[in-house]
Amino acid sequence: MIHPTRVLIADDHPMGADCIHAILEGYDDLIVVGTLGNGQAVIDQVDDLQPDVILMDLNMPGLSGLSATEILLERTPEMRVLILSMHDNPEYIATALRHGARGYILKDVPSEEIKIAVDTVMRGERYLCTGAEGALEPKDSDREPLTEREQTILLQLAQGKSNREVSDTLGISIRTVETHRKNIKRKLGISSTAGLTRYAMEHGVLQGTGASL
Repeated sequence: MIHPTRVLIADDHPMGADCIHAILEGYDDLIVVGTLGNGQAVIDQVDDLQPDVILMDLNMPGLSGLSATEILLERTPEMRVLILSMHDNPEYIATALRHGARGYILKDVPSEEIKIAVDTVMRGERYLCTGAEGALEPKDSDREPLTEREQTILLQLAQGKSNREVSDTLGISIRTVETHRKNIKRKLGISSTAGLTRYAMEHGVLQGTGASL
């Protein structure tokens, strides 16, 4: 027996969430396990709801869809997150993919495209809405930007906290902290902890601005 794909909808607009719910209910091989209005609720309830795919809005109150995606994938790397957004700017799409999203679809796509996107990521493939392929093209820049989670961890490290202290503060494993630390050093081209602290001071991270990141 083939089990239906379990889908969780995260969208702070009730009308939009209800519309997507109604669309997905029309498919026998999909089941909507919940609709939530913010990223923190997703983090808190994902273990109970056990979705196969999360349709995640980008802009939600409190914890954003991007931050929620990054935190979810820290804890469950195999989780499939599809960003569902009204923004078609390539930078939004590229940022979502950097945060680990498996795909990106616009809210005004035909209803059947949402089903196609869900099926695609369930096969382990990436799905991008029409015209989004340009987001995958490499852009010329001085360095790859830090994600929001990496900025948070950089702040913790710059305050002199050990990997274990960061792990305890953020509720993630020490190995995950170490992975983030390596990625931060690679992106910034810095090899030492002292260098990270100096960078954080020079770029206002220790004052909580993070403006230059």
